[in-house]
This record gives sequence, C-alpha cells and structure tokens, in this order.
Amino acid sequence: MTAHPTVSRVAVVLGAAVWAGSEPSPTLRRRVDCAVGLYHDGRVAAILGCGGVGRHRPSEAAVMARLCLEAGVPETAVLLEDQSTSTRENLVNAQQILRALGISDVVVVSDPYHLPRARLIARQLGMRITTAAPPWHQIGPRQRLRHIPREALALCATLLRLR
Repeated sequence: MTAHPTVSRVAVVLGAAVWAGSEPSPTLRRRVDCAVGLYHDGRVAAILGCGGVGRHRPSEAAVMARLCLEAGVPETAVLLEDQSTSTRENLVNAQQILRALGISDVVVVSDPYHLPRARLIARQLGMRITTAAPPWHQIGPRQRLRHIPREALALCATLLRLR
C-alpha cells in the first residue's frame, strides 16, 4: 500500500498482538480505532501500521491495514511497516519510511500507559511527534494491572539508554 503524494501528517500506530485466526487483540483494535478516528476527523492524512509477525500470522501491520480498510480508510492512505518486533523497532522503521516520503508531521498512536516510553524513544531517535491514545476507560483493569508495571520497568530501561 502506498501513500498519497500529498500526505503531510501521518498516524503511526505502534504494534500490538495478533491472536490466532488473524484476530486483532483488543489492544491492537483499540489503537487502530483511535487512528481511524483521527483519519475520519481529518487530523491525519494517512495511517502507518507498525509491527511484524509475532506468535500468530499475519503481521500486526497487515491486520492493522485490514481494520483500516474495513473502517473506510482508502488503501492509498494506509502504509505498512511489517518487520518490527519492538517499540523501538516500530519507531526506527517508521522513521525510515516517513523520511523517504518526506513526512515529518507524525502522531504516534498507542495506549496511554505505553506512550511515555514511546515518546522517550522517539526523542532518542530525534523524532518530533505528537501523540494520541484511546481513553483509559477502554482498558480493562486486568490489562492495566499487567501493563502499567511492565511499562514502568521498560521506561526505566529506556531511560538508561540516554546515559
């Protein structure tokens, strides 16, 4: 899928799991829904889905693309980065794609618990970004209990890369 030549602002959706049967995890669906909302509101001109193949095929980016198309985003406004397996790789690979297209206006889309680390990594990479996230109430308590401590530790590890 290719970007429209006049694309200026892109939503970069950070990867999340694909479940058996090519089903998006709730996290992946929530992030894509947020990006699709940005697209339909006219706040972004394209969506770049990031994420390679995890435990189940196809790639996270391919499932994101399918969800975007099903939600009415035209194929010309959907981009794929389907090789990455981590947040850092999502952003490094997205940065290369965006640079090649001459795009610097980026909205990184992820969950609110994940965005502090994503912002830090983007800063480490020299990216100037804004962010968007689905609302907290869409994230269940079990998922919060699982991901908030994990992200706190991952944020500390990411901070150490600055030294």
